[in-house]
Amino acid sequence: MLDAVSVMLVAGAGVLGGAVNAVAGGGSLITFPALVAVGLSPVSANVTNTLAMCPGWLGAGLAQRRGLAGQGRRAAVLLPVAALGGIAGALILLNSSARAFEQVVPFLILLAAGLVALANPLRAWLLGRTHPARAELLAAVPVGAAAVYGGYFGAGMSVMMIAALGIVLSDELARLNAIKQVVSLVVNLAAAVVFIALGPVHWLAAGVLACGTLVGGAIGGTFAQRVPAGLLRAGIVTVGLIVATVYFLRL
Repeated sequence: MLDAVSVMLVAGAGVLGGAVNAVAGGGSLITFPALVAVGLSPVSANVTNTLAMCPGWLGAGLAQRRGLAGQGRRAAVLLPVAALGGIAGALILLNSSARAFEQVVPFLILLAAGLVALANPLRAWLLGRTHPARAELLAAVPVGAAAVYGGYFGAGMSVMMIAALGIVLSDELARLNAIKQVVSLVVNLAAAVVFIALGPVHWLAAGVLACGTLVGGAIGGTFAQRVPAGLLRAGIVTVGLIVATVYFLRL
């Protein structure tokens, strides 16, 4: 059971994480360590964080729904792959030992921080791709791999997913970003279903964190144009490096 101070810490982390996600991405690098800090095991923190992030992905998908026009065929191919990948990642997590997950967590945090750091170069690369292509079936392979990662851990999945789409598909960045939001939502929902049925969800923490991310997302969306995303992204990467270092020292 969380005490009042822990609830306030989780709520604050949710608000900050939701705002960061709305502006630059990488909010889980704040929310996951906060859940561990209030006493949840790494596995329970990861499971709870995945569940709590679902409302944020839903809001992002609804906000960008106009970009989904004409992408029905693409969604029909990629969403089942996303669901299966999310389920697979969640099952891999739950069938691994807690000690194994604790040992891999710092490496996953470093990977997530690296993905956040590469967001701008990746965006520039995507904008520079102009050749026509309709390769939804080929996109299923990298999307499936990103979905397994998302179901297993999740932090940095947004950047990984846009890269997975951009490797194969050629389209406007806004349209790729819109389908990315929906694909990522499906990954999180599929993993969340597994975690609800089988995982060690901390329901109070999940509810508090979900409310916090919704508030933070609204705040971040309102002030997104006024906050230097590059500076914020640098801060998130720094936090990720510090958290990873702490976890390495604890191994």
